[in-house]
Amino acid sequence: MALFVRRKPLGAIGAVIVVAMLVMALFAEQIAPYRYDETVRGARMKPPSAAHWLGTDNLSRDMWSRIVYGARVSITVGFGTIALAISVATAVGVLSAYFGGLWDLGVQRVVDAWLSFPYLVIILSVMAVLGPGRLNLIVSVAIILAATNSRVIRGTTLTVMQSQFVEAARAMGCGHARIIVRHLLPNITATIIILATIGLGAVILAESALSFLGFGVPPPYPSWGAMLSGSGRTYMLRAPWMAVWPGVAISLAVFGFNMLGDALRDVLDPRLRGGR
Repeated sequence: MALFVRRKPLGAIGAVIVVAMLVMALFAEQIAPYRYDETVRGARMKPPSAAHWLGTDNLSRDMWSRIVYGARVSITVGFGTIALAISVATAVGVLSAYFGGLWDLGVQRVVDAWLSFPYLVIILSVMAVLGPGRLNLIVSVAIILAATNSRVIRGTTLTVMQSQFVEAARAMGCGHARIIVRHLLPNITATIIILATIGLGAVILAESALSFLGFGVPPPYPSWGAMLSGSGRTYMLRAPWMAVWPGVAISLAVFGFNMLGDALRDVLDPRLRGGR
């Protein structure tokens, strides 16, 4: 751990931010002094103070409490989307590379066709059909992320398949399932971890953008993007802290996951480690 902090200081800072977000999401009830929808009497649009660290909004709600509960939305959507996207991408990428031939050609053409559409158009179309909601948001973003990640996982799998231990397993008569589970998946785990970590920042940013447009988690549950879009934008000049703090939270979250993902890539990818 000390070596990681010394060699990857930005990655360590990102890890601290990620851990802080996880703690806020898991223990929001204990950390936040108020509930996310609780109004404080006589505290409408109060600036930051000892009583309200980040001030209050136009409905007399504590901004710090809403930021803390908003971390739960971002973490839930982020991890749920990444889990679904990486699972689908791994299945598509590994099977496409392993069986090859016409199967690989057909799968990759479908992926190419899917990626040819603008991301925002696909996501908004899916959200328009399914409607706003946390689960629908996870599914719509995961569809795009799975197609993108499947190309990377396919390329890594093709590289691993050229190894001698895979050829030896085939010569010994191992079945397809055994080769995939025992030989391919363990050797592409580092790539999957890197994709998941870096993808979390992109998912949080996408969730904030969709919430800003009104397709995210419906109110009154707080979302950082919705806090920027609604009262934060309306009262930006009169109470700038209503827009500043959600923006800071989004920026820190994306920065933390991106820095941690870059550091893990350098540590886990043998081609980037260097040697002595």
